[in-house]
Amino acid sequence: MWALPPVALLGLVFLYPLALVVQQSVQPDTGGTSLQPYSDVFASESFREALGTTVWLAVGATVGCLVLGFALALVIAFVPFPGGKAVAKFIDVFLSFPSFLITLALLFIYGTKGMANGMWTGATGAGGDGPFQFLTTPWGVLLAEITYFTPFVMRPLLAAFSAIDTAQLEVASSLGARPLRVVRQVILPEALPALAAGGSLVLVMCLNEFGIVLFTGAKDVTTLPMLVYSKAMLESDYPAACVVAVVNIAISVGLYGLYRVVSRRAGA
Repeated sequence: MWALPPVALLGLVFLYPLALVVQQSVQPDTGGTSLQPYSDVFASESFREALGTTVWLAVGATVGCLVLGFALALVIAFVPFPGGKAVAKFIDVFLSFPSFLITLALLFIYGTKGMANGMWTGATGAGGDGPFQFLTTPWGVLLAEITYFTPFVMRPLLAAFSAIDTAQLEVASSLGARPLRVVRQVILPEALPALAAGGSLVLVMCLNEFGIVLFTGAKDVTTLPMLVYSKAMLESDYPAACVVAVVNIAISVGLYGLYRVVSRRAGA
């Protein structure tokens, strides 16, 4: 009985709107119920380009976050330096920042009128906007996503590293193992579950990221969330917007289900 109120609340605020989106996706503007909106969207070049852009940005950002997050977490956890604990605490605070805030910070630095371009034009006396114009390209979006989502990989890694017995590292070093070998054979196996958890979270979040793409001003970068916004708000094509939204949700849920299956088998 105590489970009924939260289940009812979940159904009201999440499942019911989701059902309305699915219902709208099979109701074309001509009336009736049909799968024609799905056929039209799947046949459009804009959808295929948005799907490809979304996938490669999400995969690229995930790989970048895993590599950078693992390296930074190693330094924070195992390399003593002044302020190491403060940096670890700052990561927890960083996780609460909205994505557009990090994007705005990058705009202040690398934007057309940002600090980097201002320093370049001031030092060289050259006219124009400066050489740093990559932030409005797919590479700029990728940089912003890696910058924002890397702490989501570092947090579980730092927790996993804190559970590693330092005696193992000392024994490996005393037996002549070089630092890279210690990382590869002692630390990395212990970090794999945390890497899988952080990487899967980043992948799903990147697939659904909207604010970073919007605030970078990358007009030529259209992801699935941006396509939903474009179809609904700019073209008033609500059935097509709902189709893209359903596809985006299906991909996210499918990836999460795959992660759960793999994690269970790995644990077994």
